Amino acid sequence: MKKYFFTTIIAIALLSGVAISCSDDFVDPTPAYSIDSENYFNSKTDYDNALVAAYDLLQSSYVNVILGEIASDNTYAGGESPTDVIGFQQIDQMIHTEVNSNLRDIWNWMFAGVQRANYILEFQNKTDFQGKAQVIAETRFLRAYYQFELVKWFGGIPMKGDARFRIGDEKIIPRSSVEEVYASIEADLVYAVANLSPIASQKGRVTKGAAQALLGKAYLYQNKFTQAATTLEGLISTSPYSLVADYNKIFEADGENGPESVFEVQYTDVEGAGFPCLQCSEGNVAVGFSGVRNYTGPLFSSGFSFNIPTKESAAAFEVGDKRKDVTILDIVAWAAANTAFDGGKGVTYGKGNQDTGFFNRKYLPRTRSKTAAGDLNLTNPNNYRAIRYSDVLLMAAEAYNRGGIDDGKARGYLNEVRRRAFGDNNHDISASGAALTDFILAERRVELFGEGHRFFDLVRTGKALGTIPGFKANKNELFPLPIEEIQFANGNWKQNPGY
Repeated sequence: MKKYFFTTIIAIALLSGVAISCSDDFVDPTPAYSIDSENYFNSKTDYDNALVAAYDLLQSSYVNVILGEIASDNTYAGGESPTDVIGFQQIDQMIHTEVNSNLRDIWNWMFAGVQRANYILEFQNKTDFQGKAQVIAETRFLRAYYQFELVKWFGGIPMKGDARFRIGDEKIIPRSSVEEVYASIEADLVYAVANLSPIASQKGRVTKGAAQALLGKAYLYQNKFTQAATTLEGLISTSPYSLVADYNKIFEADGENGPESVFEVQYTDVEGAGFPCLQCSEGNVAVGFSGVRNYTGPLFSSGFSFNIPTKESAAAFEVGDKRKDVTILDIVAWAAANTAFDGGKGVTYGKGNQDTGFFNRKYLPRTRSKTAAGDLNLTNPNNYRAIRYSDVLLMAAEAYNRGGIDDGKARGYLNEVRRRAFGDNNHDISASGAALTDFILAERRVELFGEGHRFFDLVRTGKALGTIPGFKANKNELFPLPIEEIQFANGNWKQNPGY
């Protein structure tokens, strides 16, 4: 599966009572087959294989990332036409409803991750073996990660403790409150922090630092600023991570799993997929979706021209900010600078829907010599940098500032990120209070542009209304549960307000 310790194995089928199919539905009344738990979890190998299956769903989170940008003021949906992937277009315009296949993907795939983690936890006491605490800690981190994605997209979700959902549970188990979901996330991550190794035994595995970072983020999303500051400071003060001097190197292949990567989703092009089963791809589907349409030229390969940066967001970078050229590809300027390509043929490309001339350069498909199986646009091996150390620094800065704890610390962490961006300390921020808050949030936008965080930053800080076109208060803070889930629950789960 992953390009390091993950391999494609039959363990992805380890879901009893849930369909083993490309849909990975949260509730499917016709499971294809199941494995009797009495014949499993009898050895360390069984637990290890089930853990790989729990990691597997991370790759499907590509849609969370791309829609986290499209839903915000950073990018347009783009695509070939205004009806290309209609679910993306609706979210871009904030006219999405409970009938949206892309939102249903997020619900289904993240719940499949929870379900796989819960399969392990349901039988965590069945067999003892050396290193079991590490396996359980990784499992609980993954459950927390999937639940965090679900709660920030949909609000309260149904939970069943350390057990899998089975057919019929949807009619009797209610949606937990947002507070209850976060309590579960916090408990899982506290356990993970206490039991995970600071150093990954293999690239791609979660570490203590990843758990600390996600725990700090969970606190921050709840405005628990003191807990967030304490947790993130604990990571920073003992951190094996550091800012990479050359911002550009972070997002190239040789920068994967580098010193700035706290948690990274691994992708590879060894297995392909097609549109009927996008989550079956081992590649980062969002990369091909974001590529320049019909592109020929150096460094990049073509894609489907979704996730198009707006002109306003491209202008958000200050003069002298070295991150802009790494983050935003100006295709006209790029073509003008590469007229000698292919014996003077130069760069060629097409224009798609909502074309601005800008593209999300961090996650554009790079030219590669290896021929992957399936559609090459769906099998790009670019890893997703889910949590970077700069994000940790900016979250700590926000917690110290918004919590009224220590603006000096907040400025220090903010300016550490800015000094890397500008290559000097002439752009340091000296503000305090609410003005400093604005600087921190503006810095998050440009530092993390294209990485899927912008919509949720605007919502959780109360700045979405008036910033995101079409955003409606008391509605668009959350996305609707898929209509199928409401129907399956037969009135047990109420739809989110406004839908």
